[in-house]
Amino acid sequence: MKVNKYRDRVEEKLNDYLPKSGELADSIRYSVIDCGKRFRPILTYTIADIYKEDISLFDSSACAVELIHAYSLIHDDLPAMDDDDVRHSKPACHKEFSEAQAILTGDALQAFAFSIITNDNKIEQSIRLQCVQQLSNASYEMALGQAIDMSIMSRTVDIDILENMHSKKTGALLRCAVNLGATISTKCSPKDMRILDSFSKSIGLAYQIQDDVLDILVSEDVLGKKQNSDIEKNKPTYPSLLGMDNSQIMLNEYYDKAIDSLDKLSVDAERLINLTRKLQSRGF
Repeated sequence: MKVNKYRDRVEEKLNDYLPKSGELADSIRYSVIDCGKRFRPILTYTIADIYKEDISLFDSSACAVELIHAYSLIHDDLPAMDDDDVRHSKPACHKEFSEAQAILTGDALQAFAFSIITNDNKIEQSIRLQCVQQLSNASYEMALGQAIDMSIMSRTVDIDILENMHSKKTGALLRCAVNLGATISTKCSPKDMRILDSFSKSIGLAYQIQDDVLDILVSEDVLGKKQNSDIEKNKPTYPSLLGMDNSQIMLNEYYDKAIDSLDKLSVDAERLINLTRKLQSRGF
């Protein structure tokens, strides 16, 4: 299965890219290696696949988007943010090391993500610049989403505010993973880019609604983090606003919308559709 191939590939490339010695090496590798589902880089690689591109051209961007994701999780777990002690079924970075080390680790990963792209000489300079612009925009949107998240704790909000927050906090980086693949591909037309962007917006929202649902239904051992953490912090979630049944209906509608949007793509999108269906059926 290609998903497993891409997961193994990004793991190998991350291991090559990341520092193996130095003051931050241990906390960086602790927070990145053998951690997470790698869905974002898998998306980037899948775009390369459907356009039959040289996959090596996508390594730096696939790894960069995962490093931004890892940095965001480290900072989100800090006591000043979401105050979570467990991540990927092990102590969060600030619990294993220290709060100061965790902050520096996140800072380093963010900078390192951009460094990987800018130093990838296999890609034309103009394309690298576009990739950096996309990744920086997504990182900023992600921070805006987290700021909204912090501001609405213990507040009653409507679904539009929740959707806006998650389109930034979760959706922006998922969209970026898709758009990076489309930008690097020489065969992806402007029309296809618009289709893929629409696709990525839908899966970004579906993914977050699904996370809210799984946070309630799935045990901590399976989730790899604390169960019901948002409920305990009085955070508004899709189930708290819409109920569990309506939340599940909505996430499936967004996944279906994402798949339907691929009908007019100029290439065979079967692998991307299969990946989306696999994501739709995930249990953690």
